[in-house]
Amino acid sequence: MFEGYEKFKKDIYAMTTIDLNAYKEKQMRRRIDSLLVKNKAQSYDEYVHLLHTDKEKFDQFINFLTINVSEFYRNPEQWKFLDEEVFPALIKQFGSNLKIWSAACSTGDEPYSLVMALSKHVPLNQIHIIATDIDKQVLEKAKVGLYNEKSIESVPDDLKCKYFTQVGKSYKISDEIKKHVEFREHNLLRDPYPSGCHLIVCRNVVIYFTEEAKDEIYRKFYDSLAKDGMLFIGSTEQIMNYRELNLKRHQSFFFQK
Repeated sequence: MFEGYEKFKKDIYAMTTIDLNAYKEKQMRRRIDSLLVKNKAQSYDEYVHLLHTDKEKFDQFINFLTINVSEFYRNPEQWKFLDEEVFPALIKQFGSNLKIWSAACSTGDEPYSLVMALSKHVPLNQIHIIATDIDKQVLEKAKVGLYNEKSIESVPDDLKCKYFTQVGKSYKISDEIKKHVEFREHNLLRDPYPSGCHLIVCRNVVIYFTEEAKDEIYRKFYDSLAKDGMLFIGSTEQIMNYRELNLKRHQSFFFQK
C-alpha cells in the first residue's frame, strides 16, 4: 500500500535498534500499514516523523509492534510437567539456587508463574528469575503486576488466594512474589544472552521470526544453557533441527542441552 518500506526499516532500526528484517515481512508490514492508516499518515516518512515528535505515538508503535499475549500458567499440562519432572531433575543436578531466564516475558505473567511454581520446591528466598523483553511498556506493566481475571484463571487456587489481591475487577500480585523477579530490557536478536542458565523459558515468541532468525536464537539459547540445562518453548513452536543443535527432547516442549 505504501512505498519505501526498505528505508522505513532502516529508520526504525536507527530509532529503536529493532530489526524489522528479522520479522516475517508480509505479516509485519500489514500490521504497520494499519497503524499508518489509523494515524492518518500518508507515507512511511511521515509516520517516522510522527514517531520522532510524539512520544505517545512512539509508545503506541512499540506496543503494537511487539506481541504481548500472555497469561499465568499458560498450557497448564506443560506447567504440570515442569513441576513434577523438570524442577526436581534440575534441583537434583544443580541444587536449589537455579539460574532461570524468562525471555520475551511480556507483562510478567510467565516469570511470576515460575516463582510460584518453583516455590513448591525451594524456599522463596532462594528464587531469582531474570525476566527480559524488548518492550519497555510491557516491562513497566510487569513491574506493576496488575492483571485481569482471564490472565490468572489457570493459577492454582491456593496460590491465587495466597499471592493475589483483588483491586476492583483486576488482581494484583503480591510484593512477596514480585521481589524475586529482575526485569531487564533485552533484544533477542542483538543483545548478549545470560550465561550458565539452568532453565530458559521462551514461549510463543520465536514463531514470529524468520527461519534464519529462529535458528540463530535457538543456537544462542543452546550456548546460554549450562550442560544438562533445559529450554521450555511454547505450544505453537517446534525445533525441527533439535538434534543438529545437540538438544535432547523431553515431552513436546522441553529440550535439554
